[in-house]
Amino acid sequence: GNMGSYYIPPVNFGLVEDNLYRSGQPVELNHPFLEKLNIKKILYFSSEPPPPGFQSFVSDQGIELLQLGAAMEEQKSSLWSPMSEEVVLQALREILDVENNYPICLIDSVGRNRVGIVVGCLRKLQRWNLTSIFEEYRRYAGSKVRILNEQFIELFDTDLVTFDQGHKPQWL
Repeated sequence: GNMGSYYIPPVNFGLVEDNLYRSGQPVELNHPFLEKLNIKKILYFSSEPPPPGFQSFVSDQGIELLQLGAAMEEQKSSLWSPMSEEVVLQALREILDVENNYPICLIDSVGRNRVGIVVGCLRKLQRWNLTSIFEEYRRYAGSKVRILNEQFIELFDTDLVTFDQGHKPQWL
């Protein structure tokens, strides 16, 4: 039985906004914790499919998993770019659709780079100053800070993000 089990969050798990979560790749130990969040959708940033154990957890829970960046490796827009702008924009469209997608969780292998970029671009959309954005990014990146990721966030053009004003999240 699960009676004595503890709820253990995945690596680099965090709350971005109400019902908007971020984390690294969950392992089986984390499933009971995730179950309690009643997640409706997962944005999965990886060129690899999720591990089989996680795939079955997701389908058992009736969670919709959207893999972003599957073709990322093939079509690198420019060599230095850590992530294509298109992937970030697609992710933000999903994140801004609170009505249909929440609770939602953003996942990459360690919850650091790709998720960090998406959250950073979201913060820019929220008009956070860069100091605060990078502070949050570094809190998750630890010693693995990538200058190119911070540069990507800094240069990200929030005008490219389109959303329905009538349906935008309260925190925007």
